[in-house]
Amino acid sequence: MSTDTTTSGQSFLQKHHFLLRRLHSFTGIFPIGLFLIAHLTTNSSLVWGSFALRGKSYGAESESVLGGAVAYFVKEVIWINDQIPHLLLIEIALWASIAFHSVLGFVYAFSGQRNTRLYTYSSNWRYTLQRWSGYIGILFIFYHVATLRWGWTFLIPGGTKWDSGYAASTLAMALRGVEDGWTVAGVLVSLLYFAGVTLLVFHFANGLWTSAITWGLTISRTAQRRWGYVCAALGLGLMVMGWSSLAGALLIDVEKARAVEEVVIETYRGSDEDHGAPGEPAETIEAAQAIDTDAPASPSGDE
Repeated sequence: MSTDTTTSGQSFLQKHHFLLRRLHSFTGIFPIGLFLIAHLTTNSSLVWGSFALRGKSYGAESESVLGGAVAYFVKEVIWINDQIPHLLLIEIALWASIAFHSVLGFVYAFSGQRNTRLYTYSSNWRYTLQRWSGYIGILFIFYHVATLRWGWTFLIPGGTKWDSGYAASTLAMALRGVEDGWTVAGVLVSLLYFAGVTLLVFHFANGLWTSAITWGLTISRTAQRRWGYVCAALGLGLMVMGWSSLAGALLIDVEKARAVEEVVIETYRGSDEDHGAPGEPAETIEAAQAIDTDAPASPSGDE
């Protein structure tokens, strides 16, 4: 009887605190954390991708380090968008996990449901930064997906529409605001990406450290410190990948990148692919068509 009286006065969060805390930390690792690792690995190939081509060429422009990186990156993006089975279901599962993790995180933050023992041996700034990195991170994720996945071009400087076949060139234009040079809005978007990626990586690495305490895996101070070194190393590696992804996108030459992309598209999608990323200005499409006249014939023999 006393047990029923105690639980009847508790909220849903209090009754299921043990389960919800573990589900909250689990979704931060799988699938969200694993997707972050895979996403940054693919995007960072804009810097190291040329070394993964193993000598394969996609036209003269792919012979340079950045050109080869563009070829590898675009090839991977096309594979992800065209060949991964049930991609929509994967995205739905990912968004459901992000929604659950974010909503519960907001509830814990604003309801005073703090698990202070997680930070017994760490500074208060980590707890504060963990919260704010989550707030800003979810807004950045929404902007990133809305502009480069859902096609909300009104939020992109210059109105460039991202396309998986032209993943490198359209990404570069979205970050800069124009094909050649920079705009003020483009600088702001690039800074947003830098801040967003940095905060999300910190949120994941620090959350990975606290998750081990939540699951009772690191009880002692020594265990927490050692696990902290592992999380810090992983976070540093992901940070380097995130920053190199942005650097690669900002350093490539859009016109040369598009020439490489034309060859990659013809190789993996066939020569009947429409030239020019959807939503691009007419002069961009004409430039792509002009470049395509020098591209090698399709492996299938179509012209």
